[in-house]
Amino acid sequence: MSPTFRSLRNPNYRLYAAGGIVSNTGTWMQRIAQDWLVLAVAANGATALGITTALQFLPILLLSPYAGVVADRFPKRRLLQVTQVMMAAPSLLLGLLAVTGTVEVWHVYVLAFVFGIGTAFDAPARQSFVSEIVDEDDLTNAVGLNSASFNAARLVGPALAGVLIAALGGGVEGTGWVILVNALTYLPVVAVLQRLDVAALHSPERTPRGPGAVREGLRYVRRRPDLMLVLAVVFFAGTFGLNFSITSALMVTEVYGRDSAAYGIVGSAVAVGSLSGALLAASRTTVRLRLVVGAALVFGTTVILSGLLPTYWTYVVFAPVVGLTALTMITAANARMQIATDAPLRGRVMALYMMIFMGGTPLGAPVIGWIGSEYGARWTLVVGGSATVLGVLLSLALLGHLRGVWGRVLTPLRRPGSLGPRVWDDQAVQRAVNSADTPDRGGESARGRSGGAGRRTITHHRRARQSVGH
Repeated sequence: MSPTFRSLRNPNYRLYAAGGIVSNTGTWMQRIAQDWLVLAVAANGATALGITTALQFLPILLLSPYAGVVADRFPKRRLLQVTQVMMAAPSLLLGLLAVTGTVEVWHVYVLAFVFGIGTAFDAPARQSFVSEIVDEDDLTNAVGLNSASFNAARLVGPALAGVLIAALGGGVEGTGWVILVNALTYLPVVAVLQRLDVAALHSPERTPRGPGAVREGLRYVRRRPDLMLVLAVVFFAGTFGLNFSITSALMVTEVYGRDSAAYGIVGSAVAVGSLSGALLAASRTTVRLRLVVGAALVFGTTVILSGLLPTYWTYVVFAPVVGLTALTMITAANARMQIATDAPLRGRVMALYMMIFMGGTPLGAPVIGWIGSEYGARWTLVVGGSATVLGVLLSLALLGHLRGVWGRVLTPLRRPGSLGPRVWDDQAVQRAVNSADTPDRGGESARGRSGGAGRRTITHHRRARQSVGH
């Protein structure tokens, strides 16, 4: 088997990936259908799209820290089965409202928010569950294949949704049937999770009940400037650059005067590049911090350029470039966060990652939607891409003075046995020890309260110094 697909040798991962393709295809179909539904029922389509997107991602911003604790405390397999039902229910109701012709824009707003609640608890559990399915050596590959699966579905879903909506008259009823199809695609995931070989899973130590679990995760990240930089990069990219559902819909309808089928083609074109980027990431055996930063800068630049393209077909041809740079950045950032994080804290750290990455959308989506309403669709891309580039540069300026960050951005990832730079030097380890032993305002040390998490963290840093690169 090709090294690019080596994680598929794991039977549990094969099952999990198969269920993911079905569910992800339905998810992308609903994204297109929901956007088209909003444009059909709202008086001001651009603003309504921004509000809908913001409401769908707002629960991630509000609930992710607690969702991360839940992911670290309860078996992720069972938790994921619950979250599938939580996301299927609002999709089913929205589809029925649309098919019966009774849907109003406020229905979309409410159900998007309810769907977001399910997503808030699903995302950290789903992201960190991968590390329980595959061995640590295959984690980067599995993360890349997950992205490839997501974008293979993205390649099929938007085009299929666009064709189905157009075939059913391009109206509200057509969008409803597509949304109902998505509601059914959650069932295979529930079945797959039930069939997994539990004995073969790598279950980490569970977080004990008690206060301070959220603060423990935040302290852990605060002591890790490399993780802080990744979080800053994905915040600016997720908030301003990754609003494809808004920007593409506005470009296709307002600038190029095309229909839903043309919108689906753009989504599939982006997915071609995204799939390529994910497969390239899956073939890598190492993760570089400079790859995350560099890909974010290139991604922001491609977003700016896409807003300047003169015709619909030049926009379609350039879309794969945007998708490739976006997925290179996203996959590298995701893998970097998981590999560099202790297993007992991975749910909370990935919840923070998802909160910043996806939760930034409620902040950026209304702004991008307003820019589209006031200044036109092209400015949504020019402003979004510029904000991404400037935000990444600002993050480097603010975090670059911290020990080791510049070295990790500017030098290759060190492989075991090489003479490259260390991940953490002795002073950094000692600072982490001191931080873990420093009493908080309640008078209890972080190490004592977390039941040894501080010791595990420092042990992880020492292991990383010996065997993990940048």
